[in-house]
Amino acid sequence: MIKDDLLHDRNEEIDGYEKIDRYNPDLIQNLSAHYKDILKQIGEVPTREGLVKTPERIAKALLYLTQGYDLDAKDILNSAMFKEDYSQMVIVKDIEVYSMCEHHMLPFFGKAHVAYIPNGHVVGLSKIPRVVDVYARRLQVQERLTNEIRDCIQDALQPLGVGIVIECRHLCMSMRGVQKQNSVTTTSAFTGEFLKEKTRTEFLNLISAKLG
Repeated sequence: MIKDDLLHDRNEEIDGYEKIDRYNPDLIQNLSAHYKDILKQIGEVPTREGLVKTPERIAKALLYLTQGYDLDAKDILNSAMFKEDYSQMVIVKDIEVYSMCEHHMLPFFGKAHVAYIPNGHVVGLSKIPRVVDVYARRLQVQERLTNEIRDCIQDALQPLGVGIVIECRHLCMSMRGVQKQNSVTTTSAFTGEFLKEKTRTEFLNLISAKLG
C-alpha cells in the first residue's frame, strides 16, 4: 500500500484525512528509476539539464494523483454527520474533478454535481467535494467514478435518495485517438427518490440554473 510507504511532516488531519507533505525516499527512488528508463526508451536523454529532476517530479506527482487509494471516503462523511430535521434536496454543484483515465493514464477533468435528500442526518458540505476527490484520485473510468460517489453517499448517510451528474473532457480523446477537441462526456447515477422523474427533473433543472 502506498500509504504504508509515505511519510508525513506532521500528523495534521484535514477534513478526515492527513495531509501528505513528503514521501518515502526509497519509494520515490524506485519509481524515479522506472521513469528514467522510460525517458531513455522514448529517445530522450535523462541527464540533460531539463530532465535531470523530471523522474522524481513524475514519481511524486503520480503518488499525489493516486492518493485516493489510501483514503476512506466513508470515514470522511462519518466525521461530520449531524442529526437534522431537513428532508429537502441538498445540492453541491460545480465540484471540480481531476482524475486519470486507467486506459491511457491521461487526465480527464470537469465538474461533478452531487445531491441527496436527507433522512434524519446531514453532512458537512465540504465533505461532499472530499468524497469526489477520494475516488477521483485513482486510476478511473468516469462511469465507475460516478457510481462510487453515489454508493458511498448512499451507504454512509442512508438518505432518501442520491443524485450524481459528472461532466468531463478526456485528454485520451482530444490528444490522441479520434482527437475530438470539444467532446464532453456526461454520466449520471441515481438512487431512491431520484429514480422518480419529478425529483430527477428538479435536480437537473437546479444544476443547470444560474444564480443571480
